[in-house]
Amino acid sequence: MSTTYVVVTAVAAIMVGFSAVSVFIKAPWVTEPLTQYGVPTSWWTWLGLAKAAGAVGLVVGLWIPAIGLAAGIGIALYFTGAVITVIRARQYPHVAWPLMYAAPAVAAMILA
Repeated sequence: MSTTYVVVTAVAAIMVGFSAVSVFIKAPWVTEPLTQYGVPTSWWTWLGLAKAAGAVGLVVGLWIPAIGLAAGIGIALYFTGAVITVIRARQYPHVAWPLMYAAPAVAAMILA
């Protein structure tokens, strides 16, 4: 296991974990766009839990690689869905945000 892999995985877990916490505390920089995209408020907790599980899975993956791989795939799929949601809402300038969160998780999978 390389130092680069550990650092990239830690960065990915921190970023996705921050994103999950932002949903849980209903931070305006998260909730306002979600409302604009048409995401029902009843989904927000589940979306936050999915991100939190992904962040935890990335950390556990440092010791159990299969879990890290599954978490990375889940995070990549989650943020792919987020990109699709942003595009469907025609909020094109916002597409970079989910990609920014997905990139370190994808990089961690590649480095694994």
